[in-house]
Amino acid sequence: MNTKTPPIQNSPIRENSCPSVVKPIPSKESLTEHERNPAMNDTETNVSLPNARVGTRLLGMGTQQPNSGRLSQASLPNRAETHHRVHLPSPRRRLHLEFADEAAVITFDHPGKSANVIDAAFLDELEMALRAVRRVGAKGLVFLSAKPAIFVAGADLESLGKIRGEALATLVERGQRLFGEIASLGIPTIAAIHGAALGGGLELALACDRRLASEDPATTLGLPETQLGLLPAWGGSTRLPRLVGLPKALDLILTGKSLPAKAARKIGLVDEIVPKERLRSRALALLAKPLPKRKSHFLTNNPVSAAVLRILTRRRLLEKTRGNYPAPLAALEVMGHGSWGTDRDIEASLKRERDAFLALSETDAARHLLRLFFLQEKAKHFRFDNSIDPRSLSPIHRTAVIGAGVMGAGIAQAFASRGFPVILADLAPSRVAAGMKSVSKLFDEAVKRRLFTAHEARRKLDLVSPTAERVPLHRCDLVVEAAVEDLAVKQRIFADLCARTSPDTILATNTSALSVTALATADGITHPERVIGLHFFNPVSRMKLVEIVTTEFTSPEAVERVLAFVCGLGKIPVVVKDSPGFLVNRILMPYLIEAGRLAESGVPVAVIDRAMLDYGMPMGPLRLLDEIGLDVAAHVAGTMTAAFGDRFALPGILTRLLEQGHLGRKSGRGFYRHEKGKALPETVAEPQDTLPEAPAIATRLVSLMTREAKRCLEEGIVRDPGTIDLAMILGTGYAPFRGGPLGSAYDKPSH
Repeated sequence: MNTKTPPIQNSPIRENSCPSVVKPIPSKESLTEHERNPAMNDTETNVSLPNARVGTRLLGMGTQQPNSGRLSQASLPNRAETHHRVHLPSPRRRLHLEFADEAAVITFDHPGKSANVIDAAFLDELEMALRAVRRVGAKGLVFLSAKPAIFVAGADLESLGKIRGEALATLVERGQRLFGEIASLGIPTIAAIHGAALGGGLELALACDRRLASEDPATTLGLPETQLGLLPAWGGSTRLPRLVGLPKALDLILTGKSLPAKAARKIGLVDEIVPKERLRSRALALLAKPLPKRKSHFLTNNPVSAAVLRILTRRRLLEKTRGNYPAPLAALEVMGHGSWGTDRDIEASLKRERDAFLALSETDAARHLLRLFFLQEKAKHFRFDNSIDPRSLSPIHRTAVIGAGVMGAGIAQAFASRGFPVILADLAPSRVAAGMKSVSKLFDEAVKRRLFTAHEARRKLDLVSPTAERVPLHRCDLVVEAAVEDLAVKQRIFADLCARTSPDTILATNTSALSVTALATADGITHPERVIGLHFFNPVSRMKLVEIVTTEFTSPEAVERVLAFVCGLGKIPVVVKDSPGFLVNRILMPYLIEAGRLAESGVPVAVIDRAMLDYGMPMGPLRLLDEIGLDVAAHVAGTMTAAFGDRFALPGILTRLLEQGHLGRKSGRGFYRHEKGKALPETVAEPQDTLPEAPAIATRLVSLMTREAKRCLEEGIVRDPGTIDLAMILGTGYAPFRGGPLGSAYDKPSH
């Protein structure tokens, strides 16, 4: 069943919104005396800075760089007789300080890591660097990154997840103090941003006088803390509203979304966009320029307007989240009270940030959302067989999709959007044409969502090659079958594909419930080790989860190649053992069936669905059945009943609706009547005199998912409980703040 689940509406979890993770810093007890005191790692020396045209002096860098950018000569004092202490290079440094003429340049470059993140050692070095900047008397300060696609990705979440209480309070207060020092240095400060500036990285940039951004697509800016059940507490909740205005700041922080450079420039978050090659020189040149005049935002950033905005926004938040996510509500209060006033009022707002952050860090929602982040990171780096060197495997590049229906078109568009050439094939030219129309529409929607420019979308659309002919596929690395859910039809397609592809071509099926093993062992199948399940969820363009289904014949090399490919699509893979319903549909079906039985017993449709919305689901189970299609659900339930017995048997009400031709939204009738974009609940049974309470309904339905999830774990469908929770959250929208169906049963998060 390709469940047509909409994006999670009541959850702050969004795509590509979380900071990167690094390994935890060692405990203080395990460090040597030199390691406990970072300053002892650096030899101090007296360096003469003779005059205004001094060559570059480096802190934490082993080579000299040419001078670039100068302040006005009038501002340069004669410092021929002054001497300053400069720390010499250390290979363990996370940032490096150099002096170009009268300007200081701090470059972030976490050694051995692809991302710069903020941890205690980072703050140690930042404090030393700011001390050196003041001591030398620099006339300006520029922040840069040496990473190819990261400015600063935010806090080190792995370290953050290990500290509580006073230690966490100290970390928050220290970050606020150091970023406050940047804001009050009394010299021009510029953040020259290339790559992701997220969370604490953007908060550091907000403490600067100016922000430049590269025009590169890798450059994004955002404060995603609410996605993790927290809020920006290093000054972001205070400084952003004052910079861009309270309404725009609320939109950015409450949703946790990230903005490309152009969108950030439009709202006033970025002052200027330049090519990445010119970031340094332009930033140094701007140090001598007057600061741009900022908007006052008086109409929105005043006590009366902010109070009204808080009331209206709070109402919308409660409607959307049903109060299940405390972080957006806390952020709203902090921002609403701190968006105006003098610089002296900033301290009061920073205290509100700290208090709210520390309170949120103790909530179950924050704990579960942080665990979910780590589960996603783990899935992105999952290895099926560690004995295989991924570099020895041929990467998947050329692809084909057989079947140009809704799922086939969605899969083809997903491949092309990531730069993979794809053949979209079907038997009838009319179906191919309809499929290409769907692909084109998906790219148009991506342009509207600012995922691509119109030019980029056209180029990617050109990667899709439609055909109704029986073309050779021997050059393809991967062929995905997305035909009708009929085992005999799929077996014929796979036998034909074996004749038209090379032995190294991976053959995948997008079936949602049928046996992959039955395909691998069908007549005419050669090399069953390359047959695999690749179950995408509908709509493919928005659903991140992909189930990779393995049989006893599937080779580890094929699994590793597919894992790398799925990650290259920007999706989250979970590897599951071939079994009816695989993982997500098997756990979901008892929940949907029991909801049907409740409706049959006289509990109104609206009451059942409302109970699950209150629980935190993005959609009620009966409405979800209508979206899936009652016929599709019945087909999957039939497959499951044959394998597992009566616990998957259809309730009588579902059978009766099908006999009446009521298939759900696609026929206009089901558990709801679908008219003009609205879904109105139907009366499908005589209402009970006494209705169960909403919590009792939720407990009854959710317990069935938990029970089935435990069975899957016992049967070895997946390797660990975290994979089940991740799959259910991403695949069905299971309430993320609750941690998944096993989030309570296995409550200790594994990083």
